[in-house]
Amino acid sequence: MKINDVILQSITKVVVFIILTLALYLFFSGHHAPGGGFIGGLVLASAFVLLYLAFDTETIEKSIPLDFKIVAAFGALLAVASGTGALLFGAPFLSQSFAYVQLPFFGKVELTTITIFEAGVALTVVGVVVTIILSISKDVE
Repeated sequence: MKINDVILQSITKVVVFIILTLALYLFFSGHHAPGGGFIGGLVLASAFVLLYLAFDTETIEKSIPLDFKIVAAFGALLAVASGTGALLFGAPFLSQSFAYVQLPFFGKVELTTITIFEAGVALTVVGVVVTIILSISKDVE
């Protein structure tokens, strides 16, 4: 028996966009305010989980062809590589560096190496959380 989830699917399309916007905000505000890679990754993972709840697994896997185990592994590699990069310049592991650059439309923007580390954390969290949720849902079926 197929359940008609038209309302849920329609609302999900809008809500996922809002969740993704919040995840980006939390991610980029992380080194100056509460937030960062972990909470941004959790919020981003909640968007994927909502998509999996509203639509069937096959539809989402066709639209977003990601293996979340590989996403988690790449995130962990990115986090470790960002820490190792400091060693190449004679600094302690996970030392950060920053610079200010002038960008069109944005003006003076601070770029930090901690953002690369936080991106690795976010990808790891997304990969692990979605993999756990998918493995639990497949056990129930």
